[in-house]
Amino acid sequence: MQPISAVQRVPIALGDRSYTIAIGPGLLGDPAAFAEAPPAATAVIVSNFTVAPLYAQRLADALAGRYARVHQVVLPDGESFKTWETLNLIFDALLGHGCDRKTVLYALGGGVVGDMTGFAAASYMRGVPFVQVPTTLLAQVDSSVGGKTGINHPLGKNMIGAFYQPRLVICDLDTLRTLPDRELSAGLAEVIKYGPIADLAFLDWIEANLDALLARDPAALAHAVKRSCEIKAWVVSQDERESGLRAILNFGHTFGHAIEAGLGYGEWLHGEAVGCGMVMAARLSLCLGLVDAAFVQRLTALVARAGLPVRAPVLDTQDNAGRYLALMRVDKKAEGGEIKFVVVDGSGTAQMRGTPDQMVREVIDQSCAT
Repeated sequence: MQPISAVQRVPIALGDRSYTIAIGPGLLGDPAAFAEAPPAATAVIVSNFTVAPLYAQRLADALAGRYARVHQVVLPDGESFKTWETLNLIFDALLGHGCDRKTVLYALGGGVVGDMTGFAAASYMRGVPFVQVPTTLLAQVDSSVGGKTGINHPLGKNMIGAFYQPRLVICDLDTLRTLPDRELSAGLAEVIKYGPIADLAFLDWIEANLDALLARDPAALAHAVKRSCEIKAWVVSQDERESGLRAILNFGHTFGHAIEAGLGYGEWLHGEAVGCGMVMAARLSLCLGLVDAAFVQRLTALVARAGLPVRAPVLDTQDNAGRYLALMRVDKKAEGGEIKFVVVDGSGTAQMRGTPDQMVREVIDQSCAT
C-alpha cells in the first residue's frame, strides 16, 4: 500500500459522458477541486440535516467564486425519506429560486442524498448537470459512481429512477472522520463486495487491513476507496445501463434489498443488509457447487469482523422464506417472475443465475437460523 498522495484520480470512460473521480483529503473546501465542474449561473447544494451543519457552508464557500448564486436544500436524513415527497422538496426549492437550465446540483451526503439529487437532476427541466460530493464510505466506493439514481417504493428498493451520470465526483476522505462507526461498517460491506466479484487479491488486502480500516487509517481508507472506484469504473465503462456485466455489482443486493423492504426502510442500513446478503449469496453459491464451505466461512468471518450482521432477520413468522421470495420477485434483476441472483465461484468472478425456489428457501432458512 502506497502512502496517500494529495489527490488520486480515477477516470470513468463513457464517451461524451466521461468524468473523473477525485479522491483525497481536504477537497471539499478547495475551490481548485471543482475546476472540472460544469460552468453555470447557479449552484444548488442538496444535503440533509445531519451532513449540512458539518459541511454545507464549507462547500458553499468553495463554490462562491465559481457561481453567481449558491443555494442550499436540506432534506430529512434516512433511507425512509427516499420518497416522492422528499424528492419534491428539491423541486420545490429549484422552482422557488427560479432555477433554469444554467443550474448545477451538488449532492452533499451519503447514498440517499446522492440518489435523490441525481434523480432530481435527471428530471428537472428534462436534465441539468450534477456533481457528487459523497461524505460516507458507502457513497464514496459505490453509490456516487456510475449514474444510478432513484427513490424507493414500499414494494421495492430503487425501483423508480434513471441512469444519469454526474459530471464529477469529489471524495474528500476527511469527511470519513465524522462518520458514525455503524455507517463506516456499512460502507465496508460495499468495499468487501468488490473482492469476491472481481479481485481476490483485493479481498486478501481487505482481510489484512480491516483493523486499519476500522481505525480510519488515512492510507488504508485511501487505498480502499481508490481500488473500489477502479473496479466499479471498469465495470461501468463496459456496461453503463446494467444489461449484463454491471449486474455483478449487485452481489448480496437481491437478498439485501428484501431485508430492507421487509423490515422497513431504515431499520437496517443498506450496507448492513448487503453484508448479510453477501453471506446469503455465498451460501447460495455453495448450494450451486460454485464455492466450497471454506469460502463461505471466510466471507462470513470477514463480514462479521467488519461489524456487520451475518444472521438474516425473520420477516414473517408464518412463511418467512415466502415473504423473502415475494419481495425478491419485484427486484429489478427479476425477469418474468424468475429471481436472478449474483453468485460467485471463489476465483474472483461472478455471474447471474436463476435458481429453484426450494434452494433459495433452504438458504433463507439456514441464514435466519444461524
